[in-house]
Amino acid sequence: MKLVAFEHLTLDGVMQSPGGPDEDRRGGFKHGGWAGPNTDEVMSKAIGNSMSTSGSLLLGRFTYEAFHAYWPKQKNNPFTDVLNQTQKYVASRTLKEPLPWSNSTLLPGDAAAAVAKLKNQPGKDMVVLGSGELVQALLRHDLIDELLLLIHPVVLGSGKRLFPEGSPTSRLELADSKPTTKGVMITTYRPKKK
Repeated sequence: MKLVAFEHLTLDGVMQSPGGPDEDRRGGFKHGGWAGPNTDEVMSKAIGNSMSTSGSLLLGRFTYEAFHAYWPKQKNNPFTDVLNQTQKYVASRTLKEPLPWSNSTLLPGDAAAAVAKLKNQPGKDMVVLGSGELVQALLRHDLIDELLLLIHPVVLGSGKRLFPEGSPTSRLELADSKPTTKGVMITTYRPKKK
């Protein structure tokens, strides 16, 4: 099973709170919702394609709780049914089962070890959405097979970054890129073989 990290990023690498102003105010972040104005048909199609090829989602606790608070309540949105029906694996040391959202399975303890076991199972891609701290941990353990990055023409100057200072050195190769009509670059990177 391939593990794909699907992330919205600014040009300066910020991934915090792309969806809405109150999505993630940790650290006093005041720029939430920066991705919304850049949505177009090309981006929506890329998101839909990614969801149609994935078999399961992998989420960190914070992203899981934010998604659960929002998505099950959305009516007349094609992503709602998909997210409700998709198997969701949740990496957390603090949550307890049963998890409140349908088709959710807790991965307690060491996330990297649990994800490594999941990756050995056959099946469609597993996609990580958001979940910055989890993605960073998985990158440190060479568990991410592909980074699908939607790079927005926005510079925020602050916020949580996908690759914060002190991240391990990595070499990636570009597998695909496509611009949207709003200037977002949809890029696919894969770790370079050592």
